Amino acid sequence: MNRILFLFFTIISFSASAQQLSLKQCIDTALKNNIQVQQSGLLKQSAHVNKQQAKANLLPSVNGNWNYGFNFGRNVDPITNTFTTNQLSSSNVSASAGVVLFNGMRLQNLIQQTGYSYKAAEMDYKQAQDNLVLNVILAYMQVVAGEDILTVSKAQLSVTKKQIERMEVLVKEGSAGNFQLTDMKGQMANEEINIINLENSLQQSKLSLCQLMNISYDPALSLERSAVVLNDAVYAQTSPEVIAAAFQYLALVKANDFRVKSAEKNIQVVKGALYPTLSLSGATGSSYSSLFTKLTPTGLAESNTGLYIKNGSLRTPVFAEQQNFSKSNVAYITQMQNNLGFFTGLNLQIPLFNTLQARNRIKLAKINFKNTQLDAENTNYQLKQNIEQAWLNMNASFKRYKALQEQLINFEESFRAATVRFESGVINAAEFLIAKNNADRSKINLVQAKYEYTFRSKLLDFYQGKNLW
Repeated sequence: MNRILFLFFTIISFSASAQQLSLKQCIDTALKNNIQVQQSGLLKQSAHVNKQQAKANLLPSVNGNWNYGFNFGRNVDPITNTFTTNQLSSSNVSASAGVVLFNGMRLQNLIQQTGYSYKAAEMDYKQAQDNLVLNVILAYMQVVAGEDILTVSKAQLSVTKKQIERMEVLVKEGSAGNFQLTDMKGQMANEEINIINLENSLQQSKLSLCQLMNISYDPALSLERSAVVLNDAVYAQTSPEVIAAAFQYLALVKANDFRVKSAEKNIQVVKGALYPTLSLSGATGSSYSSLFTKLTPTGLAESNTGLYIKNGSLRTPVFAEQQNFSKSNVAYITQMQNNLGFFTGLNLQIPLFNTLQARNRIKLAKINFKNTQLDAENTNYQLKQNIEQAWLNMNASFKRYKALQEQLINFEESFRAATVRFESGVINAAEFLIAKNNADRSKINLVQAKYEYTFRSKLLDFYQGKNLW
């Protein structure tokens, strides 16, 4: 049973490893796993919370309070407001509400300011995603380019091996010198070393792609090649056209614009501290005391007042009727109902002098606004420089690609002729290897140039906000 399970999981693991990943799968995996993108998403969520809180600041604030405690020694009875030395328990319950009616439009400006900040965070999140997508595409294409170059190099090695086999026969027959065979074997060693370097470079490209996707490195990583479309036509847009499109569509530019607007609106927010604040408040509350009692009449009784009526020598005592009462504790709920009170009122707070804090905050807000403007201008300036350099690199790589196409045609023809002459014994191995090396280098250079031109074109598409895949 264990062997069957082991075989089953081995087959599953082999199938998963052998499965080819598409460009879309790589991009989706990277967007899901990349930590920097996730952090940018969290910053966006935080900005949204700040925006929602700014809106909620317009709502009234409502608070409730309840307490129950025991008092010992000399205390104030909360009901009679007199001092007592009796132990008592007391309780208070209250509720209050307040709303700001006017504070120099600070709350309204804060809503707009946090709204701009949220839009900037949205654009930052989109830019982080776009940057990651571009890097994944470039890494994906580097893997495919490495595979193509490795394939060309192995084909070149195969040609060299066939010539060595032929040369060994000629040496045995005495038709060629041994030095020609050693020259060919030295060439084969160089090509084998080059293949080892190319294989290592290919694995480095696979490692970079796995790191962008934040997955474990897989040496057997296999990619679909249908997603890679190589450009061989001249790029359509000029440098000024790419720059104009970037300033209109690139998320980085939009994020900076929103940050400038947020900093400008923040000046109006801090200016609100110069104006009076008018607020409406209300409260209700009640209290309880264990010493509070209720008196209930129980009947009348006569008592000697100590006075008398004198009639000659006869004294007659004076009696008076007195009402008797019985004491009883008043229930908690009853006291709370009977002692209920209400309050409502307006509060006007006028800032007269606050050690110049408000005016200095305004100055700092203006400085921050100017600095934000300069940051945006500097970013746009650097972006313009990067696009101009990228366009020049693209144009140069296209010219190089076209020149290498022509070079390859010529070198392949020379190599074909050299092969015929070498096999006929007209030229020696050294001359043959020169022609072969020229053709081999031209093939590899052409592959590299085609992918480089595609890389450069994709970068310019990225600056214009185009869909890269």
